[in-house]
Amino acid sequence: MTPTRPPETIVCVECGGTAHLLSYLPPDDSLEPGHPVAYRCADCMDRFDVIWEETEMHEGRPPSNPPP
Repeated sequence: MTPTRPPETIVCVECGGTAHLLSYLPPDDSLEPGHPVAYRCADCMDRFDVIWEETEMHEGRPPSNPPP
């Protein structure tokens, strides 16, 4: 299974600049849902702590929701 990795950059919600990943994750490790990930914006210097929530994708199709 391929390790699940956070994106190296995200769009800053404050100024629209580029926020870079601060959190270190070993190359052979993956994230579990609920794991905190930190980013800092290069433009406004705001820090963002994001809770990782993996989106399940199968061959480009949206996640399937099992019936209740």
